Parts: sequence; structure tokens; C-alpha cells
Amino acid sequence: PAYNASKAAVHQLTKSLAAEWAPHGVRVNALAPGYVKTEMAPVDEPRFRRHWIEDAPMQRYALPEELGPSLVYLASDASGFMTGSVLVVDGGYTLW
Repeated sequence: PAYNASKAAVHQLTKSLAAEWAPHGVRVNALAPGYVKTEMAPVDEPRFRRHWIEDAPMQRYALPEELGPSLVYLASDASGFMTGSVLVVDGGYTLW
């Protein structure tokens, strides 16, 4: 429960800060990644396979370098009219 609450808090904080800072020309957005293979999240271990891989539409986890382009987009002028948004990059995991 605490983990889920912390994620919801990040979403709301993103919106609150975006509203506060927009008049000053500051954009605030967030990235919500799906399961990413790191030392901290061993998503390829057999005990996690069904929940983290097989139940996801793309049926795989992300690699850290796959998040980079999304972060570059959020930091670039290409997202210049975007603020208060949470960009979901999860391989479709939250579709259902």
C-alpha cells in the first residue's frame, strides 16, 4: 500500500508543482516507467516472470537505456507546451 500511495503522490505533486511554476515559465512533468531491469529490480528472475513479463502486453521488461529518449523529449523544446503530465512508458502494462 505504501508503494502505491507514493506513486500516486508523485502524480499529484507533478500537477501541483506544474500549476505553481507555470507562470514562471517552468514546466514540471514526470516519467512513469514500467518494470526496468536493474540490479535493484531483477525482473528476469523466474519468480517474477509471470507478474512482470507474461502479464504485460509487450511481454518483456524495459532496459534503462530505453527510458532515455522519453526523458530527452520531456526536457526538450518538443514538449514545450506540456506541463503537469505523467508520461507512462511501461510497455502497455497499465492498459489493463
